[in-house]
Amino acid sequence: MTGKPEVLFVCVHNAGHSQMAAGYLIELAQGAVEVRSAGSMPAEQINPVAIQAMAEVGIDIAQQTPKILTTESVQASDVVVTMGCGDACPIFSGKRYEDWDGRPSRERHRHRPRCPRRDPRSGGNADSRTRPDQQVIGPNRCYLSIIRCMASG
Repeated sequence: MTGKPEVLFVCVHNAGHSQMAAGYLIELAQGAVEVRSAGSMPAEQINPVAIQAMAEVGIDIAQQTPKILTTESVQASDVVVTMGCGDACPIFSGKRYEDWDGRPSRERHRHRPRCPRRDPRSGGNADSRTRPDQQVIGPNRCYLSIIRCMASG
């Protein structure tokens, strides 16, 4: 336990979606949240497409490795975000559970979130009309809602 709020992203192989989600939250939380990811049946390596997609927005997940989901990692987390792991994720009272498995993968890629601070298409500059906590678009609002929720108590 670090004293910081802890979030665990869980998917089956821990090679794509959960690694990407963890990468985004690490970037957006800027150290305010302890972030982990795990899988019920971890793959051998991170999906190269996930690594490339994250690199496009300036987030490096290339050094990450798939990790096995453990009861201890769930117990240590304040929020557990499942991404298709089904019944493999243990349920404990007092934990907040979110299920983010709602869209087909091709739709997720079509709506790939971008961070204007890092998106090369924006010249690396965020839109000056937005507040710092609103400098992300699309599905990144989910990450911001977790950060806000955890910061408020």
